[in-house]
Amino acid sequence: MEVILREHVEHLGDRGEIVKVADGYARNYLLPRRLALLASAGNKKQVERERAKFDAREGEERQVAEAMAARIASVEVVIARKVGETEALYGSVTSADIVESLAAKGFDLDRRKLQLADPIKKLGDVEVPVKLHRDVTATLRVRVIAEGSPA
Repeated sequence: MEVILREHVEHLGDRGEIVKVADGYARNYLLPRRLALLASAGNKKQVERERAKFDAREGEERQVAEAMAARIASVEVVIARKVGETEALYGSVTSADIVESLAAKGFDLDRRKLQLADPIKKLGDVEVPVKLHRDVTATLRVRVIAEGSPA
């Protein structure tokens, strides 16, 4: 089945592209979530009208994301945790902990934007990618220190 994508769909295509997908995928996922329209002449015109609005909004969102990326790149988050005799952490540092520390510094960020594959389980410096926009990814420096030690 051929459909026109109304939004960017990961591993499938970008907005406005005509792609061929399985019938079930289109009927059960893309169409009910309004991510795509059936490929017809009328729907193609509708998508073109939507594209002009989307491009303007996308440009503004990208500029905001780039400004936020510049601010995040200049920040270092320091998190103190209890450690054992072998310098092993009791527990771990999760994306929720990092977002909480960022909120204390004035950043309002969703924890799902942090691309932290696994929780941090050892002392030291870690660079965490933050996906702010589809095309904009910032790098946040996180330093995990022993509780009671100087920053």
